[in-house]
Amino acid sequence: MTMSSPLPAARTVESLRVAVAAWKSAGQRVAMVPTMGALHEGHLSLVRLARQNADRVVASVFVNPTQFAPNEDFDAYPRDEARDAALLGSAGCDLLYAPAVAEMYATGFATTVTVTGVSEPLDGQARPHHFAGVATVVTKLLNQCAPDVAIFGEKDYQQLQVIRRLVADLDLPVRIIGAPTARAADGLALSSRNAYLSDAERVVAGKLNVILDNAATALSAGDAVGPVEAHGVAALKAAGFDKIDYLEARAADDLSRLGPGPIDRPARVLVAAWLGKTRLIDNMAV
Repeated sequence: MTMSSPLPAARTVESLRVAVAAWKSAGQRVAMVPTMGALHEGHLSLVRLARQNADRVVASVFVNPTQFAPNEDFDAYPRDEARDAALLGSAGCDLLYAPAVAEMYATGFATTVTVTGVSEPLDGQARPHHFAGVATVVTKLLNQCAPDVAIFGEKDYQQLQVIRRLVADLDLPVRIIGAPTARAADGLALSSRNAYLSDAERVVAGKLNVILDNAATALSAGDAVGPVEAHGVAALKAAGFDKIDYLEARAADDLSRLGPGPIDRPARVLVAAWLGKTRLIDNMAV
């Protein structure tokens, strides 16, 4: 991969705002793509979508400590800023925003953004403090950059719905765009954590989207929600997944519980399952 020049980087809120203000004063629209780095083709597809919706693109790389529980993989999460910057530049990004933890959370930081309702089921139960960390850092990033649009992937569908809710509730002047999930050749959703999988686990992981697709197809055909969910969980266990946090059909807009019978509104099937120490998530529309 070659780049004509290194991707410019902002490391403070002030330098980010100066760059964005210059673009906006020139009448340019600005898009933001928040990431935690360890970039892959899924992230780059977000940058390309951002470029289609704005004149300038800012991508943030910040591994946010407040969305990790003490027993999770914050310290082990892969970090390679030089590689990330090269990939972002190749995809059409104009500016890398890479603040230090102390820049995002200064001494005495004491504010948390909490979104109730849509954040509570699924990952909200499996990772109780996760979405408060997500909602807080995303609110800060959107406030710091003040983009016209921001792009988030549908792979993290519950996160996307949490962000849409907080933007609406807090009257933030930004349009949130959800981007389709990027997948490997066998259909596995691309994720930075896929790098944790052993060769044997990677083979099993390729079955996750198949089981999810079978559940979505059955629900679309009118099968009852309860049996479809139970069959999906059994299929995951039979495939070799070690632990299943959930496989559930939920209302597409607010992730509320559906009745036990056939679905009667737009829905989403969501799954979180473990292979060894790796937690995989995915979802599909019904």
